Order: sequence, then structure tokens, then C-alpha cells
Amino acid sequence: MNIQLRKVTSTPQDFEIKSGDIAFKGFLQYHSGKLILLKANLSGSMDIECDVCATKFELPLNNDIEFFISDGIYEDEDGIELDVVESLNSSTDVGELLNSELELIRSDYHSCKNCKDSDYTLEF
Repeated sequence: MNIQLRKVTSTPQDFEIKSGDIAFKGFLQYHSGKLILLKANLSGSMDIECDVCATKFELPLNNDIEFFISDGIYEDEDGIELDVVESLNSSTDVGELLNSELELIRSDYHSCKNCKDSDYTLEF
């Protein structure tokens, strides 16, 4: 689902996209300057491997997501740290944003119920 950023106004523009058992639902809204606010919820479940025992398990998802999309290169003028995704072609692909969020979740540390409940201690 491709959305033209210049068509996003101060009236929230709803979107919903699904990938298997995962739903990505929210809205885009003009914020200020070149910034578009994205607020969404990522829900469902995904298969993931335990980082301790490598067993596959189902990870439930219910994540609230909020960041800005910049229509062009973002230049921080106010010294405020923001989560910003830059779009260099004045559009954003919501499916690509969903895939990015899922990869961020996959790259985190996950352990299955058995490993969480065990007395096994990790040494780093």
C-alpha cells in the first residue's frame, strides 16, 4: 500500500494492512514542516526462534508504534530527538514499514517459556 505524502493532511488518513496473522492498523497525519506522524498498532503473532535453545515458538504481538515520516531529508532544527523515517520520493509504502517493524522485533532477544522458567543462567 503506497501513500503519497503530499496528500496527507491534518485529518488522519487511516490505513490497515495484514501479513499472515499480523495486522498493522493506524493513521498518518500531517504534523509540521515536512513531517508526517504515523501512529499504529501491530497485533497478531509471529513464529520466532528462542535465542537460548533455538526452539521455534509463537510470539504474541500487541505493539503501539509511533514515529514521523519526513518528506525528504530530515534536518533537526530544534534540537529535539525524534524517530524519523526519511522518504526521498514523496511517498511511503506501508507494507515496507510493516516489514521493517517485524525485522526490528526479530532482531530483539527472545526466549521461549521453557527457557524463561528454567534456572539456566546465561553468562556473557
